[in-house]
Amino acid sequence: MATIVVVDDETLITDFLSFFLEDAGYVVHSARNGAEALELIVRIVPDLVITDYMMPLMTGLELARAIKADHAVMHVPVILSSAAQGASARQHPELFVAVLDKPYPAQELMRIVTETLEKSGFQGR
Repeated sequence: MATIVVVDDETLITDFLSFFLEDAGYVVHSARNGAEALELIVRIVPDLVITDYMMPLMTGLELARAIKADHAVMHVPVILSSAAQGASARQHPELFVAVLDKPYPAQELMRIVTETLEKSGFQGR
């Protein structure tokens, strides 16, 4: 079973994504901001991270940079979802495997999650 960390300061979004991904068979952990997420990511080393861009303490961009700078977790793919900063995030393809503009269809997220996990060598859910 793949482990995914979902990061967003809006509880409704983390709750929805957690239920949606858990229903699809994934183990999901959530964090309210990038700093909390980084601690969690280093501790559990997930298979994938889905993060918002604009959050307190550490943005999604700063979180992705911190992940890529840490040898223990630099291999973890990061998907960014953003209501306002998608264009800015697309300028950093080295940090994000995909950028989704909110609102996006849940099926699009599931397609990207599945493809990303397959590309990173994860077998099955």
